Amino acid sequence: MRILLFLLTNAAVLLLISILFQVLGIGDYLHQNGVPLSLDSLLLSSAVIGMSGSFISLLMSKWMAKKSMGVHMIEHPANQTEQWLVDTISRQARRLNIGMPEVGIFDTPDPNAFATGMSKNSSLVAVSTGLLHRMNPDEVEAVLGHEMSHVANGDMVTMGLLQGVVNTFVYFFATVAGYLVDRVLLRSGDDDRAGFGPAYYITQMVAQILLSILATMIVMWFSRWREFRADAGGAQLAGRTKMVEALRALQRAHDPQDLPGEMAAFGISGGGASGFQKLFLSHPPLEERIAALHNQR
Repeated sequence: MRILLFLLTNAAVLLLISILFQVLGIGDYLHQNGVPLSLDSLLLSSAVIGMSGSFISLLMSKWMAKKSMGVHMIEHPANQTEQWLVDTISRQARRLNIGMPEVGIFDTPDPNAFATGMSKNSSLVAVSTGLLHRMNPDEVEAVLGHEMSHVANGDMVTMGLLQGVVNTFVYFFATVAGYLVDRVLLRSGDDDRAGFGPAYYITQMVAQILLSILATMIVMWFSRWREFRADAGGAQLAGRTKMVEALRALQRAHDPQDLPGEMAAFGISGGGASGFQKLFLSHPPLEERIAALHNQR
């Protein structure tokens, strides 16, 4: 349902942009200046390009996480710690009314954990060896509650689809900018056979870079917002005191390393920058997360 709603929202926004361009006469302006560009076709192709990568990432998310992080899957608990992990996650899954995730452990000294998967009933929750060694059971329980809240909220799907939506508009507006500069301002060609001049490729590349920076800021803003919501979920599952203590334990870890690549947005830690750099963080600073929990009613 979440995927369907996002697709419908994306289609509605695409339709709105198409209507807006027609009302403003942008399409007519382009044709009058000899620009052979169908905005409707470009919108459709941009959506395919922008969304396809996100869907592929979602489909492969668990497999990629297992391979990139070297996750040891707990199929049959081999010791008391593994049994406790499985039991705790199972209990939280029942409370959230979602399917039991796959459970795993990855080897890194930094305290961290992540959740990923195509849907809330087909997910993976994994914790680091550093988390198990450096946090007490109450703190680990809160971290698990945080990650399970991500799963229950469908954050992995929403993040992937949001990235697809912004990718759609980055490609669309960058392509329009390339046409305008190459064909309208510089008039590199007088007909369809003339092809594109260097200005088209340069403009599109620069526009994609600039628009991608803006798109990243939007996606990271949503990522930070969902971290506050997952903290609140973890507090409901394990207790606010345990969640606060878990975040304080992360503070004592002395800036643990983020997870690699796309997994960084799904970890429990993060938020070590300041100033303008904060706009590109996937996680809010830990002190802000702790303050939000204290202010929670």
